[in-house]
Amino acid sequence: MEFKVGQIFATDEEKLQVAIAEAHLGLAEGGIPIGAALFDEEGRLLGSGRNRRVQDGDASMHGETSAFRNAGRQRSYRKVTLATSLSPCWYCSGLIRQFGIGRVLVGDDKNFMGGQDWVAEHGAEVHVMNDPGLIEVMREFIENNDALWNEDIGEE
Repeated sequence: MEFKVGQIFATDEEKLQVAIAEAHLGLAEGGIPIGAALFDEEGRLLGSGRNRRVQDGDASMHGETSAFRNAGRQRSYRKVTLATSLSPCWYCSGLIRQFGIGRVLVGDDKNFMGGQDWVAEHGAEVHVMNDPGLIEVMREFIENNDALWNEDIGEE
């Protein structure tokens, strides 16, 4: 499925599908299956991306970071929605908080609980969607790639 910057996604489920598609692309590339996308208040896609730590050899290239970079500079992020396939880690939660992203859609917080409660406490509206297919993909990935997963979340 191909998505274009500027394309409108009316529902939260449609927005999450963009993040899920990015996660699947990352997995197909040999990376960690985490994807994200940013939308303006009209539901217009600003940019999307996926975790590219493995592909790029860049520890900072988390899914949310990739989407943020691909969305380009915005005047304000208060009315922006970030859809992410997995609960944002502390690094990505800091990005959300630093730029005041107003809404966050979380596709899975069963396999990993990041800083989503913290960003909610600081003003972001957080919606946990817990997509069953996404939860299974991530569970399988973690089970089969525990060393890579632990590296990604900063565990020994």
